[in-house]
Amino acid sequence: MSKTLLDIKNLRLSFFTPQGEVKALNDVSVSMQEGDVLGIVGESGSGKSVTASSIMGLVSHPGRIIGGTIEFNGHRIHEMSEKEMRNIRGKEVSMIFQDPITSLNPVYTIGNQIREVIYLHTDLNKQQAYERSVELLKLVGINEPERRLKQYPHELSGGMRQRVMIAIALACEPKLLIADEPTTALDVTIQAQIIELMMELKRKINMSIIMITHDLGIVASMCNKIVVMYAGKVVEAGTTDEIFYNPKHEYTKGLLRSIPRINSEKHEKLVPIDGTPVDMLNPPEGCPFAPRCEKCMKICLRRMPEFTQITSTHKSACWLLQKEVFEQKRREGK
Repeated sequence: MSKTLLDIKNLRLSFFTPQGEVKALNDVSVSMQEGDVLGIVGESGSGKSVTASSIMGLVSHPGRIIGGTIEFNGHRIHEMSEKEMRNIRGKEVSMIFQDPITSLNPVYTIGNQIREVIYLHTDLNKQQAYERSVELLKLVGINEPERRLKQYPHELSGGMRQRVMIAIALACEPKLLIADEPTTALDVTIQAQIIELMMELKRKINMSIIMITHDLGIVASMCNKIVVMYAGKVVEAGTTDEIFYNPKHEYTKGLLRSIPRINSEKHEKLVPIDGTPVDMLNPPEGCPFAPRCEKCMKICLRRMPEFTQITSTHKSACWLLQKEVFEQKRREGK
């Protein structure tokens, strides 16, 4: 039985701005085992990237963790100093950021940026670090690696820059790779190549992956578990099959209705989710999705529901499920 690699419990994280407190994460709990590929999905502002930043210890001012715990590979991340985080960041957990052109330093060569990580976390000498850099570029499918190491980020295409970012993230063979929408700026062909590359590398070095995205197609193709987030909360979590074939939260159902299907009827219209995202400075008292939900009840606006456990791996926070459970118990006379 694989052991728990990451366990986030009741995490609360806020940004304290001049306008007020922005509750970016509100009681978020996420868990994954070694070897899992976990997809975190939701629209912009749902808390996906902030969750990733908190795992990496990269929450910048004015953000602050105000409650909950983050345990990763035996480390209590929420209690660690910046100096302690530097020892595991890049070595045990790495992150591929959204836009490689802003993540790579424009005034340093590709080789310098890869070797910097190698020098920081290993005892390799200059020649060994160079050989490791060449090996990494070959691993991620970049041709003429010796020449590429001497080039600057602006001399590479978007797909190649993304591969360089993956090479840097994999330099020390981390246990967990966090990919924050790594295919957003790429065309469909390169997207498929990057996803295939990540899965191949996962098998080669036995790595776990967190894929942060709003693209449910990517999640379906590579993840075995999914967490659905909305307005800084987890609203549903389960295996990929459970989320896609038996969604229970109305927001999850809305996401699935809004994507095109290859087997859909001709001229079938996509159904968008009406309304606008929550104002995080003034979040609602109840379920954050209630103002946009077609099946909203009075209690949805007043109180946030507890999670209903559907199976051992599937749970959802929705008053409609609570209502179903109550009615079933009443029918059974319990």
